[in-house]
Amino acid sequence: MQINRLFEMVYLLLNKKSMTAGELATHFEVSPRTIYRDVELLSSAGIPIYMTKGKGGGISLLPDFVLNKTVLTDGEKSDILAALHAVEAVNLEQTNTAVQKLSSLFGNTNTDWVEVDFSGWANADEEAQLFSLLKTAILGKKKVAFRYHSSEGSTQRTAEPMKLCFKGQSWYLYAFCTVRQDYRFFKLRRMKELQPLDEHFERTAPAKVFEGGEIFKDDFVTIRLKLSKKMAYRVYDEFSQYKTLPSGDFIAQLTMPRGDWVYQYLATFGEYCEIIEPEDIRLQIKDKLQKTLAQYL
Repeated sequence: MQINRLFEMVYLLLNKKSMTAGELATHFEVSPRTIYRDVELLSSAGIPIYMTKGKGGGISLLPDFVLNKTVLTDGEKSDILAALHAVEAVNLEQTNTAVQKLSSLFGNTNTDWVEVDFSGWANADEEAQLFSLLKTAILGKKKVAFRYHSSEGSTQRTAEPMKLCFKGQSWYLYAFCTVRQDYRFFKLRRMKELQPLDEHFERTAPAKVFEGGEIFKDDFVTIRLKLSKKMAYRVYDEFSQYKTLPSGDFIAQLTMPRGDWVYQYLATFGEYCEIIEPEDIRLQIKDKLQKTLAQYL
């Protein structure tokens, strides 16, 4: 389409400063006469484009020109570019091209104030490959099969992948599990032997999966803890609801899905944590610790 050619011509000239009619004609697979007509159209639309003849001549834009007649504010432009830089952190192909194009069109808006890396300290390459396979399956609405490792052991799953989500320092796949016949979150690092399938599905993801109501049916529990002041660095890292006691210790609160991993998480605080409530979690932790201790007696 002509409008696409005109837009891309402006982008090319923003990056290369000057191109001949022959170079543009070859790039777009049209005649030089068509390029001359496009130049006239751009000029009549207010784009400061001009042609120079002779050696070293060509088609150019005024040196200080940027596409500043957009409805986006400078802050919005910066936010868009910062978001694209963040997407680069998950190794999506060709994202850098989008960043370069929009940077040129926006006048090279500065995004050096933020740098994002979603990869972990270990198995980054494996997770990036898994991410890429799942992205393709989600966009193509194709089922996937994989082996999943959880506190219940290792199980073979088939799922309809809907959305990749990042929460709590980890990547998750939100999907409809055909084995459990329900919606589930699968932690990417626990997914092994992933195989895309040829089976198509029609189910669609909700706009906000972490606000699921009936969609996310895990049983949540709110836990109040007393944490030693020696755990201050973890309180600041991991809790949004807490208060500091005169002693320097903390009363902290968090809400999480029930499961064995809750006990594993609380055990990481060791002797520096006291479970205030609920009582059933307190008793279950006590029982698990007694069973663990009995193995060494």
